[in-house]
Amino acid sequence: MANEYTNLERNRLEKLERLRAGGIEPFPTRTERTHTSQEAIRQFEAAEAAAKSTGEETPAVVPATLAGRLRSLRAMGKITFAHIEDGEGRVQLFLRANDLGQEQFDLFNREFDLGDFVQAGGEMFRTRTGEPTLKVTSFRLLAKAITPLPAAKDEVVDGQVVRHATLADPETRYRQRYADLVVNPHVRQIFQRRAATIRALRTFLDQRGFIEVETPILQPIYGGAAARPFTTHHNQLKQDLYLRISFELYLKRLTVGMFERVYEIGRDFRNEGVSFKHNPEFTQLEFYWSYADYLQVMDMTEQMVNYVAEQVLGTHRIQFRGQEIDLTPPWKRLTMRDGLLDVTGVDIDAHPTAESLAAAMRQKELPVKPGAARGKLIDSMLSEYLEPNLIQPTFLYDYPRDLSPLAKSKPGNPLTVERFEGFLGGMELCNAFTELNDPLDQEQRFLEMGREYEADDDERHPMDEDYLQAMRYGMPPMGGFGMGVDRLAMLMTDSDSIREVILFPHLRNREE
Repeated sequence: MANEYTNLERNRLEKLERLRAGGIEPFPTRTERTHTSQEAIRQFEAAEAAAKSTGEETPAVVPATLAGRLRSLRAMGKITFAHIEDGEGRVQLFLRANDLGQEQFDLFNREFDLGDFVQAGGEMFRTRTGEPTLKVTSFRLLAKAITPLPAAKDEVVDGQVVRHATLADPETRYRQRYADLVVNPHVRQIFQRRAATIRALRTFLDQRGFIEVETPILQPIYGGAAARPFTTHHNQLKQDLYLRISFELYLKRLTVGMFERVYEIGRDFRNEGVSFKHNPEFTQLEFYWSYADYLQVMDMTEQMVNYVAEQVLGTHRIQFRGQEIDLTPPWKRLTMRDGLLDVTGVDIDAHPTAESLAAAMRQKELPVKPGAARGKLIDSMLSEYLEPNLIQPTFLYDYPRDLSPLAKSKPGNPLTVERFEGFLGGMELCNAFTELNDPLDQEQRFLEMGREYEADDDERHPMDEDYLQAMRYGMPPMGGFGMGVDRLAMLMTDSDSIREVILFPHLRNREE
């Protein structure tokens, strides 16, 4: 690989070899850190406050040994200012030839580079500009960075040039997320908020008596959503398997086994398009609540999302794509029929067949895909004309049965099911049903879906005999819910793209 190194990398490799030749190991085994950057600063500020309260001129000495990545360097003759960064923040280092000895001082300035991990020992003090700083009396290299941090730029600070690293190109940021995280603190904050979002979801559900479970990722039959699966093969078993597209059918099996409230937060995989709100691998929350219906789930959903915002952001109002969104319950409720009628002029209840609905859409000069099933036509109108306009939190409810093979029909209206989707910021956030628990009805719907859709259609649901067997033992009435955690993280971080909230999003191969 040596001939693939850049000139800058070769320069750093030469430094590495000089260090080793001088008896200094660039990647030592042990570290002696006593404080994080912020612990050292807090302890020093506490010592300052204690000294002030007793009238002492100088605070008690706060010795500290710190460790972190070297992020800035500013050499000024016999002194050098630097900053190191750890997982909590940055702290300034003050190095002086008189304290370290000229040889050690020169070694630091000559052989250390931005990006290196270093350990520095000394005492905390405050500079004339007021910054808490470590006066360094000893240092050592912890890990040499061979590749420079991306796109170094110069800034003038107090009349001196300080070098920093930046990274702005989205393509490079996603492909080299490790570098993105190093040089863009706001990106680290995004993923800290994402973690806080998931933590808040767990707390909310745990406090309401739900139990967290794990279900198979590799499944012999996929189901529970309208999506194309990824297929793999188990060599020893000589069996095709699918990466799950949903947890639904397994979680509902658990309600048969007397777990009344279950949830799972985990990865789903759908072999579908990539967009600002779609990634083939994504994080999903699903829960199933025995003896509840979609109206109760609706109430709990708005409470849960509002609770997450309170815990993560400390507010009910969030900013997303230039809009202020108020998450305070209750949210707006709108039937799908009324919503589509408002934006398209088409009354879906007046057109129970695909042919009739297609004719009505053509009359309104709406695009129609030839041969599309009724559910596909309705979904196309929803995605194109209604969803982008649902900025404030809105529950769209009472869906056509064509779109929801696992939801229970409304009493007296077999063509409409008790289903809702929650929309915020012009995108779907969640989906919920009063779950179908009649095994005979469920079997019939599987058969209908098989007849109405082509074999390679995403809406086609395979027959799952074991799931039907579970239902025949008796499945309690329940409300079920699914939500894209990545999309919720987008809302909590005001991110325009799902790629911003997934550490390692899927990307196309680079052009050769």
